[in-house]
Amino acid sequence: MRLIQFKTADGKRAVGIVDGARLRVLDGVDSVYRLALDAIAAGKPLADVAGARAGKTAADYDAIVAARQLLAPVDHPDPAHIFVTGTGLTHLGSAVARDKMNAKLKAGGELTDSMKIFRMGMEGGKPKAGTIGVQPEWFYKGDGSCVVAPEAPLPSPAFALDGGEEAEIVGLYVIAPDGTPWRIGFTLGNEFSDHVTERQNYLYLAHSKLRVCSLGPELLLGDLPADVRGTVRVLRDGKPLWQEEFLSGEANMTHTVANLEHHHFKYGMFRRPGDVHVHFFGAATLSVAAGVTCKPQDVFEIDVPTFGRPLRNPFGSEAARNVAVKTL
Repeated sequence: MRLIQFKTADGKRAVGIVDGARLRVLDGVDSVYRLALDAIAAGKPLADVAGARAGKTAADYDAIVAARQLLAPVDHPDPAHIFVTGTGLTHLGSAVARDKMNAKLKAGGELTDSMKIFRMGMEGGKPKAGTIGVQPEWFYKGDGSCVVAPEAPLPSPAFALDGGEEAEIVGLYVIAPDGTPWRIGFTLGNEFSDHVTERQNYLYLAHSKLRVCSLGPELLLGDLPADVRGTVRVLRDGKPLWQEEFLSGEANMTHTVANLEHHHFKYGMFRRPGDVHVHFFGAATLSVAAGVTCKPQDVFEIDVPTFGRPLRNPFGSEAARNVAVKTL
């Protein structure tokens, strides 16, 4: 089952079950967040709770996309209660790209830090059941205010040196009243980043991640297939400027999803009841690694049939502003 959140023509929120070009609108609920909390309280799978609330009202999926009424597949009434985070160097392609961007091999053939982390994942990222594997690279991206809806522009700040896509699978979670993290499902994500800033110095990675991102449009319930494939494109004037295969799922990763989840939620501050977590699992390919420089009006498209409709966002820009701190 796949769900989406959207706005109706009169501006109200709604949740729908994807049924081809039609959406089966759920009765009595206007958010996946509320639906997930209800499922936790009832002790039932989210798919069962959603199916039981499917009403007789239908919506035109194409019309909602065209009108830009899509919402991110999960949100929170207070965006400050969403953590947007991620892990890197979990896919072979991303490790190679990161290594090329950041540094050459050190004197004597010593591996760069990027390749050391990647090798650690290869050797210990898929532990035996009941054991804990090696921890991955981890980064913070922002709170819920950095999440942009599908089809909406991804604005790059005026001080940015670059803006480029990072096509990834994303885990979505809600923390139950007793502090237990529950996975709502999986979705597509564009973890839009500034790779030129990162390339200046690896210690600028944290700065390069503080950008907007996008999720969706569809939320996949249940387990993630082991082998997930599709296509990532950068479109310019409606034509592909660059495209490569999207390759993910545990069969193509150095870590299990469970290991990535453990090393995020092992921190108590990430188990605060009521919070939502958006966790990117890492990119396999990057247009910047192929020498592509994206610019405003380009369109990023992540097309993966497992997740239904593609995630599309144009590249936008923000006006410059000076931020002055005042003294009280």
